[in-house]
Amino acid sequence: MKRPPEAKKRERKMPDCMGKKAEVALLMGSKSDLPLVKGAFDIFREFGVGFTARVLSAHRTPDEAAEFAAGAEKAGIKVIICAAGMAAHLGGVVASFTTVPVIGIPVASEPFNGMDALLSMVQMPPGIPVAVVTAGKAGGKNAALYAVSILALSNPELGEKLKSYRAAQKKKVLEADAELQNELSNL
Repeated sequence: MKRPPEAKKRERKMPDCMGKKAEVALLMGSKSDLPLVKGAFDIFREFGVGFTARVLSAHRTPDEAAEFAAGAEKAGIKVIICAAGMAAHLGGVVASFTTVPVIGIPVASEPFNGMDALLSMVQMPPGIPVAVVTAGKAGGKNAALYAVSILALSNPELGEKLKSYRAAQKKKVLEADAELQNELSNL
């Protein structure tokens, strides 16, 4: 794979999925990964975070993946999420071309049910970090929430939304527990 020139020649505008400037890019190694990452789209919409999504492969479109990563920061991308299965090199390849934080989502696939992807992501060499979240559909949501928490470091309004989101989760669990306790007391 040849190293792309530092996106000087052409300034590519990131396509957005919310009518606002994309701050997060979600890359999938294959369009078949889409059902696993749709939860991330919901989280971004709930928090009002602009995002873009692309299908780029570390193996089948390495030049395009490298070019995307090299130009991401200049295009305003602050976090990149990479969903990939099997060898799962997408996150590592992307991280090697940018200093933008990269979050990996291991995608379960045959024959190892995602263990291969997980191990590939958590064994990055020193100096090229890739954060890794839960495999499967929960991974999409967790990656998006992690991206939101990174963005919230420089956006207090987003930080308050994240605190409210967590408070709502807590309330829901405590309500479920109270409901269970009530059912148990009536046995």
